Amino acid sequence: MSKKLGESLCAEFLRLQEEARLARQRFHLYKARTYGPRPTDPALVVRLERAFLLAENRLRRANAAANPSRVPGAAVRR
Repeated sequence: MSKKLGESLCAEFLRLQEEARLARQRFHLYKARTYGPRPTDPALVVRLERAFLLAENRLRRANAAANPSRVPGAAVRR
């Protein structure tokens, strides 16, 4: 693998990690807001949860593609 390709994959993985972290925080913060006295939008909770789950899945797929031996159920090649 070339150095540039490795750097771009690392940058992409870091971007996906940050995206997943931000989506998780937004979802949990807004969900916590629903327990307060102010009105909240239930549809926004659903949209934020969906964005969070999609970001987590993108990160999980990128991690699995980068480390195929760490995927549960993956055959070990020797």
